[in-house]
Amino acid sequence: MASLSSEETRRYARHIVLRGVGGEGQHKLKAARVAIVGAGGLGSPVIAYLAAAGVGTLGIFDDDTVSVSNLQRQIVHASAGIGRPKTESAGEFATKLNPHVTVLARNERLTAANATERLAGYDVIVEGSDRFDTRVAVTSAGEALGVPVVSGAVSMMDGQVTVFAPHLSDPEGRHYPRFRDLYPDDPAEGDLPSCEAMGVLGAVTGVIGTLMAMEAIKLIVGLGEPLLGRMQLYDGRAARFAEIAY
Repeated sequence: MASLSSEETRRYARHIVLRGVGGEGQHKLKAARVAIVGAGGLGSPVIAYLAAAGVGTLGIFDDDTVSVSNLQRQIVHASAGIGRPKTESAGEFATKLNPHVTVLARNERLTAANATERLAGYDVIVEGSDRFDTRVAVTSAGEALGVPVVSGAVSMMDGQVTVFAPHLSDPEGRHYPRFRDLYPDDPAEGDLPSCEAMGVLGAVTGVIGTLMAMEAIKLIVGLGEPLLGRMQLYDGRAARFAEIAY
């Protein structure tokens, strides 16, 4: 396991003294490879906090470019980056924040045809795309590879986050649920609300994206209880959290 430099030891001092993380946990973060699917509203806080936490390798997948309407919520991009590929803009943000992080910018959309190949070799996948077919492809790839997938979504003032890891078992020996256990059917295209049509409060993506980063860190370090078979729901208007088991 790669050792921490003296600068890294100072940088991560608050982790190293934290019970449950410590030096061992920080070494695990440095050795980890995390794939982030989507460098938008949810991907932005995920990228920021995983880079800050010292995750050694971040693979960022997105085929979109930065537009002015993104800047209300996609905090890793800036006005000067309008028109740039989001992967490049997000990667530049991550390396400026933490030069110890290796960023692999992949300017492409993950599909059923390429997701398993592209995501091979990662320890955790964080999925924050805004397309149902991408979510299906990514979670299917995670299942095939035996890699946990942290999944989040937002709409208007609400959000949700869960973890799919059907290759793992609960204390009773039952495999945790699959994506298709929660979403057995593909919704009709018109049934899916879009940010363009319905709007989204920018800070909601920060709440959910930060929770997603937290789940990824927990999975890497072996800390606490990840959201396996559980979905955390956030009602931004009422400032309430709820949880459902599935």
